[in-house]
Amino acid sequence: MDNEFQIYNTMTKQKEVFKPKEPGKVGMYVCGVTSYDFSHIGHARAYVAFDVLYRYLRHLGYEVTYVRNFTDVDDKIIRRANELGEDPLHLSSRFCDEFLVDMNDLQCEPPTHQPRVSDHMDQIRDLISKIIDNGCAYTLEGDVYFSVDKFPNYGRLSGRKLEDNRAGERVAVDSRKRNPADFALWKAAKPDEPSWESPWGPGRPGWHIECSAMSAHYLTFSFDIHGGGMDLVFPHHENEIAQSCAACSESNVSHWMHNGFVTENNEKMSKSLGNFFTIREITKQYHPLALRIFLMSTHYRSPVNYSILQLEIASDAIFYIYQTLHDCEEALSPFREGSLKDERKPNAKPDRIASATQDCINKLRSDFQTKMSDDLHTPEILNGALQEALRFINNSMNTLKKKQQASAVQSLISLVEEVKKVLTILGLQPSSTYSEVLQQLKDKALKRAGLTEEDVLRLIEERTQARKNKDFSKSDQIREDLAVKGIALMDVGKETIWRPRVPVAQEQHEVPPST
Repeated sequence: MDNEFQIYNTMTKQKEVFKPKEPGKVGMYVCGVTSYDFSHIGHARAYVAFDVLYRYLRHLGYEVTYVRNFTDVDDKIIRRANELGEDPLHLSSRFCDEFLVDMNDLQCEPPTHQPRVSDHMDQIRDLISKIIDNGCAYTLEGDVYFSVDKFPNYGRLSGRKLEDNRAGERVAVDSRKRNPADFALWKAAKPDEPSWESPWGPGRPGWHIECSAMSAHYLTFSFDIHGGGMDLVFPHHENEIAQSCAACSESNVSHWMHNGFVTENNEKMSKSLGNFFTIREITKQYHPLALRIFLMSTHYRSPVNYSILQLEIASDAIFYIYQTLHDCEEALSPFREGSLKDERKPNAKPDRIASATQDCINKLRSDFQTKMSDDLHTPEILNGALQEALRFINNSMNTLKKKQQASAVQSLISLVEEVKKVLTILGLQPSSTYSEVLQQLKDKALKRAGLTEEDVLRLIEERTQARKNKDFSKSDQIREDLAVKGIALMDVGKETIWRPRVPVAQEQHEVPPST
């Protein structure tokens, strides 16, 4: 490997060379969603970021065990279920399934394991028992609390001092606790709530203990990467560290990784603040891969500011990528069975790749390795070497017909294959054909514009007729009106075609256009 893979470790506050505990293998745990509603784009940010990490680790040759949990037992789930008159476990299961649909749309590959809290009560009870036996937890009328005073290193991940800590989200204020910062490992059963038997009486687990139990079950107490959103540093991950170390003195996670928030008007987007958009709301109007590339266009540790304009730019970017590759496939198709036919014979030697093309391939390969190995700098790849390679492909297609020789064709094929490798690792290589995804992108653009394909074709015909009548004012007005709606007209020879474009004078709206 030319470049050592470095990732930023929240624990040490610096980038470190990644070295797995076991050569060739990686254990990775990422905190999943609390399943009581449709997931928002803050969730998409996290799971796209860790999907890129998952893909890149495998590209580097590692065998990765990737665990991402579902919290399907929680106060928020119970409240929502009571509001809807639905069984809490049934509601959470329903939204787990909806989450998986969103992840599939965003081309996030399924983790190795996707455990649910309700299926791991034995592991949770066993872990709590170990913590109690080690003197780091106490019981109160059926509740079990972790005693932070028993863990001197409490706060080392977040940098907080114990005396400065206040009860965080999901940390109940309870005057019975020995220290206000103590947090629940087990909650005594309440009427009309799901509960499980335990040595301390019927109840259900606290939020933090579940991830410690499931990560240990699938990866042991000592593994390589633990990830999640920046909002989980405290209290969730801080409490996980305390619990796991209290249960097992050899507990150790090598690298803690956290992605930045999605913001709107520079304020964190979240369900608790009520300023969020669900993934479904966005993908009704924009292709899921436009959302994916939007999220990857900012470094995973930085906040990404949501706006309609940025989604339009991302949609335009993904259309350009697929249009270039589609056009290239069309340009190469006459040559694949012709010029390259002899090269497919067992003893035939393929023509040498043109030096300029090889330089482009080498630069894409080198820049991709360098930027990805530097803490997954996807924006620099998307805006740098990948764009250069796409421009090179477009320029090569323009000269292909003039050359008509196997070396030019083979050079272009080799470059396209390199581009596809990069897109695959980034999760941007579509599962359908380029033609199909381009049509999907056009359909979304028409929906945002409030037009049908027939409307656009009719306007194109009106413009063509106006030009024939030398009514250039009307012709220009039709083009401008469509441009404002995100529809660009292009005259190709005697034909006029259209494609989506960022709307002229696009303003940043607070909400997606209505369906």
